[in-house]
Amino acid sequence: MTRRVATLDDVARAAGVSLQTVSRVLNSPNKVAARTQDAVHKAMRELHYVPNRSAQLLAGKVLPAIGLISASLTLHAPSQIAASVKTHPQARGLDVSIAMLNQADYGALQAALAECRAQNIGGAIVNLPLESAMAEQLARDNPDIHCLFLDVPPDSDVASLLFDHQQGCRAIVDHLWGLGHREFGFLAGPESAISARLRLHAWRDALHRNGGHQAITAFGDWSAGSGFIRTVEMLAQQPTLSAIVVANDQMALGVLSALAQLDRREISVTGYDDTPDSQYFQPALTTVAQDFRLLGERAVALLAEPARHHHRLPTRLIVRQSTAPKASAAPRDTLIAQIKALARQL
Repeated sequence: MTRRVATLDDVARAAGVSLQTVSRVLNSPNKVAARTQDAVHKAMRELHYVPNRSAQLLAGKVLPAIGLISASLTLHAPSQIAASVKTHPQARGLDVSIAMLNQADYGALQAALAECRAQNIGGAIVNLPLESAMAEQLARDNPDIHCLFLDVPPDSDVASLLFDHQQGCRAIVDHLWGLGHREFGFLAGPESAISARLRLHAWRDALHRNGGHQAITAFGDWSAGSGFIRTVEMLAQQPTLSAIVVANDQMALGVLSALAQLDRREISVTGYDDTPDSQYFQPALTTVAQDFRLLGERAVALLAEPARHHHRLPTRLIVRQSTAPKASAAPRDTLIAQIKALARQL
């Protein structure tokens, strides 16, 4: 037997309010007390009420919504942020309009904000790597849309919500230094990525603070494949590396694969993000956790604040089996022969 579809009248009766109040909650929530909104949203969830969007649009009603302008959702961090941003507004009866851009092109960003404007969206979360000048210009050119940026330099004159990369990167380097490691490889993300540059600078600062200077740097593209290739290249340049610090978990997966093929499992490896799969890598990955659920929740809440505040979220080190005290080095000639053999296969 097919279940009858709940109507607005059903929602009003279950919430103990008038039909007009339910309509205001859907279309003008800022005019309704928070307690009343909660009662209406609770009734909608219990009745599995689904708004008739076509009817609302034909009636000229504005659907309350926020915008999300994101990098490719094929990457872990953007997909997790998008999932969180979708979840929290829905609990409040808001819709989310997502625009996915391949690159941070100003024209494409303006087009995405124009689409937000066409939908009467007054707030947008921008999760693309933007230099300060572009982010600030975007905010100036669109004063009617409150933009919150998730991947900009910390000193940008815009509203931003960023993770504390200094905290996470310092914890990684301090952890490895305490295990006796002195020769580091830093595998950063693309040089065009703001977060990749921030992490690289923070690693170097932490290394210098500990009194270390032995580190080589390579840049990947966030993929496991680039992690594999850059590992072979770094070890060819510096066979005695004892620790490789990686800018995300996906590249770290490639690093671990390369080290296994080279039989260099004694090299410690750290990642960044704490993806759900990282604890099942072989070995389980030591990494920095970023709470994307909290990021989405805070980002949605901050859209209601028009001020250009800078907000930081904490990170924390998760220690697993991919890091260990520095092992005794194998003979240099043996290491070089192993690396050259693998390089010929690439």
